[in-house]
Amino acid sequence: MNGKPPRPSQCELCGRAVADLTQHHLIPRRLHRRKRFRKGFSREELEERICWVCRPCHNMIHHVRSEQQLGLHHNTLETLLAIPELAEFTRWLSSKPPGFVPKKRHRRR
Repeated sequence: MNGKPPRPSQCELCGRAVADLTQHHLIPRRLHRRKRFRKGFSREELEERICWVCRPCHNMIHHVRSEQQLGLHHNTLETLLAIPELAEFTRWLSSKPPGFVPKKRHRRR
């Protein structure tokens, strides 16, 4: 890989032009030291596999799936967008203005 992807001008999930984008590690950093992930991915891939998302999308990613599920099954942008709850949320959020912040949801149980 050629390093981290450059910061885009809009959220890679909802497509809104938001000034404060956050880096979402597609393989959560907490999992980088686990043997399963060290064997399956190079060190560079673990560090560089990220996407740029707005805060509401980032919060929703972590609301709908655990870090383990994200690292094992949803570690690409395409597989993230295949999560039905996330796809529905990003479609809904895409029509909102850039400064819009949804009401907080309860934590996943």
